[in-house]
Amino acid sequence: MADTVNEDGAGSNGPVPIVLAGARGHGRWHLRNIRRLADEGLVSLVGVCELTPLDEEELAGHGQVAQSDDLARLLERTAAEVVVVCTPIHTHAELGQIAADAGAHLLLEKPPTPSRAAFERLTGGLERAGVVCQVGFQSLGSHALDRIAELIGDGAIGTVTGIGAAGAWGRDESYWRRAAWGGSRRLDGRDVVDGVLTNPLAHAVATALRIEGAERAEDIAAVDLELYRVNDISADDTSCARITTTAGGRVVAAVTLCAEHPSEPYVVVHGDAGRITFWYKADRLLLERAGERPRVSEHGRTDLLANLVAHLREGAPLRAPLAHTGAFTEVVEAVRTAPDPLVLPRGAWRSEPGTSGPRRVIPGIDELTARGAAELALYSELAVDWARYPRERLRRPGQGPGPG
Repeated sequence: MADTVNEDGAGSNGPVPIVLAGARGHGRWHLRNIRRLADEGLVSLVGVCELTPLDEEELAGHGQVAQSDDLARLLERTAAEVVVVCTPIHTHAELGQIAADAGAHLLLEKPPTPSRAAFERLTGGLERAGVVCQVGFQSLGSHALDRIAELIGDGAIGTVTGIGAAGAWGRDESYWRRAAWGGSRRLDGRDVVDGVLTNPLAHAVATALRIEGAERAEDIAAVDLELYRVNDISADDTSCARITTTAGGRVVAAVTLCAEHPSEPYVVVHGDAGRITFWYKADRLLLERAGERPRVSEHGRTDLLANLVAHLREGAPLRAPLAHTGAFTEVVEAVRTAPDPLVLPRGAWRSEPGTSGPRRVIPGIDELTARGAAELALYSELAVDWARYPRERLRRPGQGPGPG
């Protein structure tokens, strides 16, 4: 398709020129966010990379915007300083490298890559190009994380004994048909790894790891996994992981997209003198200590694109730099190289009406995700009939060959 060109220039002190790669689906959120930041004078949308051009209504308020299905060509024509990549998981590394080769910095949607090898290639490519990358874990922009660190440092809950994460969401069967790659482990020979742990509820895992202080790949000693599914997909829709860090920390995540009563996901920090619960979508904390009244606090959040602009213009530290998602990528790698998810028997789930068609529900899974986070236990350790996960299927980074 032919390019259209935005003739507006932007100096280093003006709004940061942005190209958005992937402007539909979740990309619509980025389109709205860019418009909000443009109204504040921080950025300007100079280009959109999509297979099908956006129409005037979709681009309302953005002015003249170049469009192309060729990111390299679009960057050459617009000289954008930042690229927001919100495309299918298996295209992240390739498009990220194209942006880097053009000298553009990145806001890259999570998960950053579907494998350790792709993560390492992209990291090396960005370093050689001299550009920076922020990963779209919006929860890592929450100021509640700073407060949690203060509370732990002050001994408010005593010695941390472990961190749990629970996520009980529901998704209609149509969710898995949103795109060809939806719910796929691999597509056309390429890793995708679109499972509940690595994509929809990836924030729960990444946030727990950040609180634990495990950010880089070398911080992870082992990942024990249980991957299950009830939907007609190849990836996992109900899973749990026990992550052991090289410092001896424990993080357990129990997540599902088959909840009976979908609720807000959270991370709970267990201490020998209390606990902190963090509802990361709401930026809300609950501090509980023996003999004291529970204390709730609400916190602000730094937008990650605004933070990237502040980094480029003022040297502000990035809230979610690529290097600090290496530990999360080790979890992705463990999922990628694990055996296919166990298919739960028909008696373990039921079908019920959803918002856009039927959805599959696992009775009792809401309580199990909460117990997993509370007890730092895998599903198979919670005496549930369907969770009979063979010990030999548990995977750890570097154990045996994986596909791809």
